[in-house]
Amino acid sequence: MANVTVVGAQWGDEGKGKLVDWLSHRADVVARFQGGHNAGHTLVVGEKVYKLSLLPSGVVRGKLSVIGNGVVVDPWAFVAEVERIREQGVDINSDTVKISETASLILPIHGELDAMRENRKDGEAIGTTRRGIGPAYEDKVGRRAVRVVDLGDEEFLRARVADILHHHNALRRGMNQPEYPADKLVAELLEIAPKILPYIDPVWRTLNAAIKDDKKVLFEGAQGALLDIDHGTYPFVTSSNTVSGQASAGTGVGPSDVGYVLGIAKAYMTRVGAGPFPSELFDDDGQQLGERGHEFGTVTGRQRRCGWFDAVITRQTLMISGIDGVALTKLDVLDGFETLKICVGYDLNGTRLDYLPAGKEAQAAVTPIYEELPGWSGSTAGARSWAELPAEAVKYVRRVEELIECPIALVSTSPEREDVILMRDPFKG
Repeated sequence: MANVTVVGAQWGDEGKGKLVDWLSHRADVVARFQGGHNAGHTLVVGEKVYKLSLLPSGVVRGKLSVIGNGVVVDPWAFVAEVERIREQGVDINSDTVKISETASLILPIHGELDAMRENRKDGEAIGTTRRGIGPAYEDKVGRRAVRVVDLGDEEFLRARVADILHHHNALRRGMNQPEYPADKLVAELLEIAPKILPYIDPVWRTLNAAIKDDKKVLFEGAQGALLDIDHGTYPFVTSSNTVSGQASAGTGVGPSDVGYVLGIAKAYMTRVGAGPFPSELFDDDGQQLGERGHEFGTVTGRQRRCGWFDAVITRQTLMISGIDGVALTKLDVLDGFETLKICVGYDLNGTRLDYLPAGKEAQAAVTPIYEELPGWSGSTAGARSWAELPAEAVKYVRRVEELIECPIALVSTSPEREDVILMRDPFKG
């Protein structure tokens, strides 16, 4: 089993960037398979901090980095990110980065529509990053998207723009907004096209050839399973499938080739934006988790909501995503708490549940049932072996493992790249 798929097991922001970077030194290819530039992956390498949104985390190590067909690509954001990361000394070129020719584009009209919807005054905004990801996926499913390959054919591009604006300008008129001129959008796309076209590639073919040659492929997910359009806390979700099954569909490889599925989960819980969060804390403990964990979004800078580890909802996402092992991150943030809590069940109007119900109202109504564990006064920060952890920290990790019914494969103890305790090698299954 040579390949590994990394997915978030919570609401995103679990530390996937660091783990993908840590794993990528043994991979030959790193492939993104869903999401857009709303994903924020922070990599800390020595004294340098790299903040990636669209580029796969493997670029920092010089690995072949692939943006799959399941990703929606903002061409202007891509170019800006490439330039920014190049300024930090990373060599990025068309030999090291490939974009699927069939990936759908995020256009200016998508970001504008996203913002219009989020500015609604009825309290029903989703809490998106306003970057146009959702509207771009809508157009993809509606079969009116402009795709990366279209940038190379001006005549066909004009036809695609006319088709997509037929839909969007009707929406804009209904929102009392001016129509978006077709000539303007075509001109904008033709201007950016020469900066994108060198990177396009039949990604499905490149990845299948790599797998046939026994190359190790690392499939990198964005967001988390609880934001999955089908399996997340709907409607407060992203607009793509974030579970491991999308690694296959979003890159063009067979399901058997996605390999070992590694789920990333924080040692506590966080969430950005609106939506249910059963174990959310509104007290000093929650404030402390946020301050110690530096819980601000990489992309938006928004403060994340914080809460105790929820074993119920995490176990649910592990099942749905077919996760083989878990990487538990940010254990060091729990240092110094006298008492720790883990959510082991939900109470819904007197009925105990061992899963999160699907209905929006029921999700909002559940209250957590906690199990308490002793905290530890020693430090876990920077630990790279099991023996370096305080006894209470070991007990906490083992109890989490029991409750989620899945092996803990790795424990991350700081933002630094090498501060990882390896219990099970994902590349060896």
